[in-house]
Amino acid sequence: MLAGAQPWPPEFAARYRAEGYWTGETLADLARGWARRDGARIAVVSGDRRVGYAELDRRADELAAGLAELGLRPGDRAIVQLPNTVAFVEVALALFRLGVVPVFALPAHRALEIGCFAELTGARAYFGPAEHGGFDYRTLAGEVSANAPDLEFVVTDGDPGAYRRLADISAPPRPLPSPRGEDVAFLLLSGGTTDVPKLIPRTHDDYACQLRACAEVLSAGENSVYLAALPAGHNAALGCPGVLGTLRAGGRVVLSPTPSPDDALPLIEAEGVTLTTLMPALLPVWFELAPLFGADLKKVLLEVGGAALRPELAREMTDAGCRITHWFGMAEGVLCCTRPGAPAATVATTQGTPLFAADELLVVDDDGNAVVPGEEGELLYRGPCTLRGYYRADAHNTRSFTPDGFFRTGDLVRLTPRGELQVTGRIKDIVNRGGEKVGAQELEALLERHPGVAAAAVVAEPDPVLGERIRAFVVPAATPPKLEELRTFLHEQGAAAYKLPDRLDVVAGLPMTGAHKTDKKRLLREARP
Repeated sequence: MLAGAQPWPPEFAARYRAEGYWTGETLADLARGWARRDGARIAVVSGDRRVGYAELDRRADELAAGLAELGLRPGDRAIVQLPNTVAFVEVALALFRLGVVPVFALPAHRALEIGCFAELTGARAYFGPAEHGGFDYRTLAGEVSANAPDLEFVVTDGDPGAYRRLADISAPPRPLPSPRGEDVAFLLLSGGTTDVPKLIPRTHDDYACQLRACAEVLSAGENSVYLAALPAGHNAALGCPGVLGTLRAGGRVVLSPTPSPDDALPLIEAEGVTLTTLMPALLPVWFELAPLFGADLKKVLLEVGGAALRPELAREMTDAGCRITHWFGMAEGVLCCTRPGAPAATVATTQGTPLFAADELLVVDDDGNAVVPGEEGELLYRGPCTLRGYYRADAHNTRSFTPDGFFRTGDLVRLTPRGELQVTGRIKDIVNRGGEKVGAQELEALLERHPGVAAAAVVAEPDPVLGERIRAFVVPAATPPKLEELRTFLHEQGAAAYKLPDRLDVVAGLPMTGAHKTDKKRLLREARP
């Protein structure tokens, strides 16, 4: 186990192996079997590039050998900040085979975040594009390298400037030490709300387990065509089943540079896409514009998660013949979903049931006591894919995990009589208004029912009397609504008086984090006083 990563207790590891969740399969073997079986089969499509399994397998081996010649060794860490291109897949597979631990960053991260990752992990290498989206990542790499003494190798996809060109790193394939199932395969960034970055160690055993289970639940196989519209380094697009799960199954991965309709929707018809992953904010835009691009969303299974899905939108889309599977997922390994074919009401109002029979859920009150089914409480989670500790974060781990290993998700949920999960908000994403706690997610969902509101974000604003008051930011769908109009509407919806916004800001759009969630800190920083 990588130093700084917390292993599962031996009795749990033995149980997960005995029950078939952990099989010793490693991500180093991705693409190998299909390369031998059907090497001409297309593995990855990106722009005008179509890469077969044999070509991908060979390039991964040559790159791994070349990186070994440079001096990278098993257990080293390497920051991977590549966009959705073939290079991302090649680098990931090569690092898995070499036993180097990728630290998957998102293209939206900048020097502040990348510098934190480099310092926290002691990364020896950085992989990024030369330029992407009008931004020069070589400049970013230079800023980070100046303050990261362990960072020896900067490798760029494209014009390298002062650094190494990815295409030039190659050597004849040679035997390399094989990783073990229990080894850390890579580090993912947590989507939590703390200012200090938290990294999630995922092992070959637990992530291969996730890939298999997600593919099985969604019937993803060799005939599947997965569209990676979200960043491939994001857990949702990486492994639910995502890029890696599709390669494991022998399907085709189609990489879109962005989730913008202009980029993603034309690929659906052109490539015969069967599955993709979306955040709820993108869903209505795709639904509205799909006909303009000749994209038939009814042919695509839509995995939707990461934020609240408006029930009205879910019902509208299912009524139109779209197939939606509603997910509650975290890079920490927590995964619940509605299964394909579930009733429309279940998809619209719940996030389904856990992915694994071995997953253990507890819903507890503020004192840690289990609540009765139907009551709201914090979700605690433990299972074969759920981490036992963040990387090099001992102090935080004491707060994030119970003594018996349950992960405190920080999410408020309730369970239906059928055991389905309903996420109602975040413990930390609340407004404490005069002692009354208002869940931001709940109020946002109510605001978005108003016909004049396209999107909403609710934040806590300091108040000398109440402690905090409710500030709502809304993106108008038509004529911008007034505060009193929204308060009246919410009252008519049955909202308690203490949940009504105290202040309203009408904005052109909501800023997003690299994980495509509303960036409420930035929203407040940039708002008018």
